[in-house]
Amino acid sequence: MIVNRTNLADMFRGFRLIFQGAWEQVASMYGPFVTEVPSVTSEEKYAWLGTMPRFREWLGDRVVNSLKTHDFTIKNRNFELTIEVDRNHIEDDKLGIYTPLIQQMAAEARTHPDELVFGLIAAGFDTLCYDGQFFFDTDHPVQLPDGSMGTWSNFGGGAGAAWYLLDLRRPIKPFIWQRRQDYQFVGLTDPSDENVFMRRQFLYGVDARVNVGYGLPHLAYASKQALDPTNYATARAAMASVKGDGGKVLNVMGNTLLVPPSLEKAAREIVVAQRGASGADNVMAGTAQVIVCPWLA
Repeated sequence: MIVNRTNLADMFRGFRLIFQGAWEQVASMYGPFVTEVPSVTSEEKYAWLGTMPRFREWLGDRVVNSLKTHDFTIKNRNFELTIEVDRNHIEDDKLGIYTPLIQQMAAEARTHPDELVFGLIAAGFDTLCYDGQFFFDTDHPVQLPDGSMGTWSNFGGGAGAAWYLLDLRRPIKPFIWQRRQDYQFVGLTDPSDENVFMRRQFLYGVDARVNVGYGLPHLAYASKQALDPTNYATARAAMASVKGDGGKVLNVMGNTLLVPPSLEKAAREIVVAQRGASGADNVMAGTAQVIVCPWLA
C-alpha cells in the first residue's frame, strides 16, 4: 500500500469499524450498579447525597427538603490505551495482523468501567464516602427522631472474602459513574508526524475522561463473615432496618447478592437452591439475584 493521506484515512476508518464491531460484541457488568451522571466540567459536586426525601401529609405550608451541604466531589480522570502500527507493515499490506489487537482494545475499553466500578466497591472498606465515613462502616451518622445524633451500620465485620448485598431497585444506585468524555477511537496518522519521521510508527488509541464515586451507602451492605444462611439473613435484616434522618423508614431491601468467584457456590445455595443442605425448603430462595464478578477475585 502506498503511504499517503488518502490511504491512511481509509485505513483509519477501517480500524474504527473493526473497533466498533468488537465494542458491540462485548458485554459489560457495571450498568445496574451505578447512577450514570453526564459531566460538563472537570468535576461534579454531589450536594444531594444524604438527602432521601419521603412523603408527608400536607398540613399547612410545604416542607422543603433542602440539599445538605455535603462537599462530596468527583473529579474526572483521563484514561488511554495506545498501540503503534509500523509503516513497513502498511507498505507491505500486513494490516490484518492488527485486527485482533484492535478488537482487544475495544474489549478493554468496553470493560474498563467494570474495572473501575468493582474496584471502587472492593475499596469501600477504607475509602470515604459523602458523610466522612468509610463507605462500608459501622458508624455512619444519622439524626434521630429527637434531634440527637446516632449511627447506623452497613458492614457486618469479619476477615474473610467480602460479599455484598445491594438494593438496585431505585433510580439512585449505590455507586456513581461519571462521564465527561466517552471512550473514543483516535489516531495520530499524518505522515509528517514526528513519531512517523523518527520511528516509522503510526499511533492508534482509545481515550476517555470518566470517573467513579460512591453514592448512597444505605443501598449497600458488605460482610467478610462466612457467607451462610444466618449471615445472609442478618445482612437483609440490617439493610431493611436502616432509617434516615428523623427516623424515616427508607424501604431498603437487598435484591442483589454480589460475590467473587470463590463464593459463587455458597451464594447459589442460599438464594437459588430450592432446598437447603438438610433437605428442608430454602426459605431464602429467590430473595436476591446472584451476580458473580471476576473483578472481585
